[in-house]
Amino acid sequence: MNVQIEESWKEQLQGEFEKDYFGQLVNFVHAEYRQYTVYPPGKLIFNAFNLCPFDKVKVVIIGQDPYHGPGQAHGLCFSVNDGVAFPPSLINIFKEIKEDTGTDMPPTGNLTRWTSQGVLLLNATLTVRAHQAGSHQNHGWETFTDAAIRALAEQREHLVFILWGSYAQRKGAFIDRNKHLVLTSPHPSPLSAYNGFFGNRHFSRTNEYLRMHGQAEIIW
Repeated sequence: MNVQIEESWKEQLQGEFEKDYFGQLVNFVHAEYRQYTVYPPGKLIFNAFNLCPFDKVKVVIIGQDPYHGPGQAHGLCFSVNDGVAFPPSLINIFKEIKEDTGTDMPPTGNLTRWTSQGVLLLNATLTVRAHQAGSHQNHGWETFTDAAIRALAEQREHLVFILWGSYAQRKGAFIDRNKHLVLTSPHPSPLSAYNGFFGNRHFSRTNEYLRMHGQAEIIW
């Protein structure tokens, strides 16, 4: 199966592309794009991988599924295209960055600038039907993204995995805490941000760990 994905990730995930579940997933996704409005645009489904090659990853942030409103999703969790209003969770992320590191809220919610520094912004589910949150869950994407996380956790060392909310924490439960830094807190959603997301200091703690292991810090 000829999947258009960055070469280092293609090599890591080749075994997944050949499994039955992935063929069924491709058929499902193709049918959805034909029949409905689906986000992100097809060419951006693997954007997180394409912008952050396997051996360049330093930090992994795990989201659930793409934004389902017009023009928002572009294949990176929590990120929106330039010129799009900041969703509430992203506002809270920027508030915590300001409180934690002193960095002011940026003019855009486009987090591509993080990916170029080695931050993999990975949703568990890579597609969604417009205005229907969770509509593409349980069709195979989770198995695929689990395989990507497992490859990083097993083959790399001293990565930072940032797991906000119970969903991401379950997804990252197998990661070896002796080999990587795993940061957990409630989700930045307005429903839970005041229960422990604010004040988690994940951004400075990430940089402290990277610095300790001889890596460049992330400019958040």
